[in-house]
Amino acid sequence: MPSAKVLEQKKQMVADLVDSLNNSVAGVIVDYKGITVADDTKLRKELREAGVKYSVVKNTLLGLAAKSAGLDDITNVLEGTTAIAISPEDQTAAARILQKYADASKGKFTIKSGYLEGKVIDTAMIESLAKLPSRDILLATVCNAFNAPIAAFARVIQAVVDKGGAPEEEAAPAEEAAPVEEAAPAEEAAPAEEAAPAEEAAAPAEEAPAETPAE
Repeated sequence: MPSAKVLEQKKQMVADLVDSLNNSVAGVIVDYKGITVADDTKLRKELREAGVKYSVVKNTLLGLAAKSAGLDDITNVLEGTTAIAISPEDQTAAARILQKYADASKGKFTIKSGYLEGKVIDTAMIESLAKLPSRDILLATVCNAFNAPIAAFARVIQAVVDKGGAPEEEAAPAEEAAPVEEAAPAEEAAPAEEAAPAEEAAAPAEEAPAETPAE
């Protein structure tokens, strides 16, 4: 029977796993039995540089942690050798990197299952995620997700995954037509110069002198 110290260590390991699962956006579970030491070293380095935590775990401990984190369906694949890659921020990084190694190993290194935003996903969904670009590129191309909360971004990712490909870049909004410049009000016509007063009527003609009566 395990000692109290060993039991306490296992409880702490489960608690740490639960915390990691709850505070991540995605994770991928693999059977690593066929990977070489050299490839394992390269894999760990690549995952670490992408911000993904990778570790070998016991199936019983991961099963307990998965149940506590609401990922019960993951327990169905927990047999053989198991490792888990947990991504705190990037929804596609773990799938993209691990799928590449799985494809190259020709069945010696296999993907078992995974989760995305608190929901268990199957290997087909992981393959779709692996085809997507990184989170930074997605944020640059999915314009309406720039300032969206993580839940909104997750919905965008899910929609893209359902379509099985990278998102098309949204067309940039048409430039707003420049406002029509208001025509300047026509200058008021200068008031017509007041007509010069008509010259006073010509002075009346001088009266002709009356004729002198004949003598």
